[in-house]
Order: sequence, then C-alpha cells, then structure tokens
Amino acid sequence: QLQASGGGLVQAGGSLRLSCAASGRTFSRYVMGWFRQAPGKEREFVAGIRWSGGLTLYADSVKGRFTISGDNAKTTVFLQMNSLKPEDTAVYYCAAGYGTILSMMREIRGYGYWGQGTLVTVSS
Repeated sequence: QLQASGGGLVQAGGSLRLSCAASGRTFSRYVMGWFRQAPGKEREFVAGIRWSGGLTLYADSVKGRFTISGDNAKTTVFLQMNSLKPEDTAVYYCAAGYGTILSMMREIRGYGYWGQGTLVTVSS
C-alpha cells in the first residue's frame, strides 16, 4: 500500500514536499516513482528512484527544480518541488514497481502499485 501526502495550494515560485509512505510489504527491491496528471491530460512521469545504487531519473520539465529521495529505511519516498510553476498543477501519484528495468522507469506500465494521489495547485 502506498499513501501519498503533502499536496496543497502554493504560489508560483514556492515549494512543496510530497511524501509517499509504503506499508504492507518491503519495497527495498522496488523502484519508486512519481507521476502526475493534470486536468484533461494523460498521466506523465515526473521522477523515479531505484533504491539499489540510488539511481534517479527526472522528466525534462522538472529537472533542476524537483528532487526525489528516500529515507534510509526505504519505506518513504519524497518529492521536493521548488520553483513551482502553474503548469505543475496536477494530481501527483506515487508508484512502486518490482524489478522495473531502467528503460521502463519512465513508463506507467513499469509500476504495479499506485497510491491514491495528492493534489498540487500552483497559482500564478
């Protein structure tokens, strides 16, 4: 089970930190990802992390502004979002994938477990 939290309303240029708490199983051998879905748009990849080796990936649209990280226990994943823009407004979902290979980390089908989503609204 994945539980996302931390969304809210923020002005452009502001920051938010999303959290995704994992429970019910050990996710240390999974890759973890954040996706987002804006109104009327398809769900898209935002960032991903592979616990083994600490590999991180980012969408070009958030690179340099967002940072994905995890706690030492590998039970919580964070998404630090800085310099937020109105176009970052979306429902953000965390996801976990077992055995997801690198080329699939940016793909929805690379993840088998999904949280319920948390809404981020960035006002201009």
